[in-house]
Amino acid sequence: MSIPGRVLVAGEAEGPLLRLDEPLSFWGGVDPATGLVTQPRHPAHGRSVAGTVLALPWGIGSSSSSAVLLELIHAGRAPVALLMGEADAILALGVVVAREMGYGEIPVVECEVAALPGQGWVRVSTDGRVHLL
Repeated sequence: MSIPGRVLVAGEAEGPLLRLDEPLSFWGGVDPATGLVTQPRHPAHGRSVAGTVLALPWGIGSSSSSAVLLELIHAGRAPVALLMGEADAILALGVVVAREMGYGEIPVVECEVAALPGQGWVRVSTDGRVHLL
């Protein structure tokens, strides 16, 4: 099974799905050194986004969220892909800047996050399709 998506930042990735049902602020909500969700009242508090295909309904927060995502990529603690129910230019910008600085890159895709299972293994294709494996 697969669902279509709109590519915001092209790329390919595969990994364990971490679907969040509530939005997340990267600035103040994710530790850039560890990748742990630190937002106290968030249901994913204490979980790591590192190495996951992170799916969230939308991002919250200031423009500093792009800097936190940039730091996560640089530290090797970022998700391997970012799926968003609603496109977030701030988060996509962090990924683009990381790529331009040579820190690495991750695909960013806008898709129907609610259609994804709560867990599992997924692959993101360059065309934006999200494959449930």
